[in-house]
Amino acid sequence: MAMETTGCAVVGGGPAGMMLGLLLARAGVRVTVLEKHGDFLRDFRGDTVHPSTIRLIDELGLGGEFRRLPQSRLKNVVLPVAGGPPVTMGDFDSLRPPYNYIAMMPQWDFLNFLAAAAAEEPSFTLLMSHTATGLVRNGGRVRGVRLRTPDGRQDELLADLVVATDGRHSVLRAAAGLASKEFPVPFDTWWFRLPRYPAETGEVAGLVPAFGPGEALVSLTRTDYYQMGYLAPKGIEARLRAEGVEGFRRRIAALRPDLADRVDAIGSLDDLHWLDVRLDRLQSWHINGLLCIGDAAHAMSPAGGVGINLAIQDAAAAAQYLAPALLRGRVTRADLQAVERRRRLPTVIVQSAQRLMHRAVFGPVMAGKQTRVPAAALFVARHLPAVRRIIPRLIGFGPRPEHAPAFARRAEARPQPYP
Repeated sequence: MAMETTGCAVVGGGPAGMMLGLLLARAGVRVTVLEKHGDFLRDFRGDTVHPSTIRLIDELGLGGEFRRLPQSRLKNVVLPVAGGPPVTMGDFDSLRPPYNYIAMMPQWDFLNFLAAAAAEEPSFTLLMSHTATGLVRNGGRVRGVRLRTPDGRQDELLADLVVATDGRHSVLRAAAGLASKEFPVPFDTWWFRLPRYPAETGEVAGLVPAFGPGEALVSLTRTDYYQMGYLAPKGIEARLRAEGVEGFRRRIAALRPDLADRVDAIGSLDDLHWLDVRLDRLQSWHINGLLCIGDAAHAMSPAGGVGINLAIQDAAAAAQYLAPALLRGRVTRADLQAVERRRRLPTVIVQSAQRLMHRAVFGPVMAGKQTRVPAAALFVARHLPAVRRIIPRLIGFGPRPEHAPAFARRAEARPQPYP
């Protein structure tokens, strides 16, 4: 069996893994990213790129190329009002340009963009269709990753450090025996698309929720379709499947009568993409030789759409702290602890906000006790304009946004206008 070696083995080619690989490679670290799929083409993975991430991309000198990718801009969060005009809860125009919007784009475009930038660095390697299956240990330390190659062979990749970015169902955090603290979540989400007709007006990427007894619907207006998220209580999947596609269409039409004329676009229940919503946090993010970041360290609720960007901030901090140690060829527990210490507090703050949203909004809705936007939320949106500026700041940048490390920046890094 071949024994390949690298400086840092990053397991998981999602946003955190690809960003970490790019940043470390720009420091000159030998880094290998393992991605179990053969491509990045998986629909309805998080596709919001927040201002904190856009600023990081600008600092890397990649802003112009990023803005040329197909995308739309989310500028506000709107609350529906029965019998009246909608109320704006958060207005991203209140943020300082050019970081006054959330970019909406398919995640595969974003990952291909990061992969192309990383491929320009001679110390970067991306191995697609390579599945991590376990850890290589020796002398009380993680020394690498056990993996399965595209042709089914078992192999090992030895590394000075392994970073798990393989998501909420992380194989490596399970292999390491890292314990997590679970928080209750009252709902799961089913994502799907509905067509948007050319004659329809309305701001592209506007976010509009709708509420019913024991269910909710979120709509993101895209250029030629609506990205829909149906929220229902956990454990209801068997009931939805028993009702069949016709029953699901009726649910959507009742929540959004204005879209009832196109629910036939849901051809079958196979058109729905189920997300098992989880909210958890590892008690410790590392063991000797292994660090978990992103969803592997803290699975996030979709509330606020902040999971991807929190993971990318983890990657930026990890690169800042770990690149010098990796270049020395010796990463200590203290180095890993420094990353966790830097990122734990913002994670706790964001997850606390999500838990509050679960209790105040989603819990009552899923229990059938609330069928409309809470009156308190409408009052705040109407009468406290400062909140409309604070919410975009919290969503867009979070409690501790990270900057690109100096070693990863390029001289041409200047904010570019949106075309």
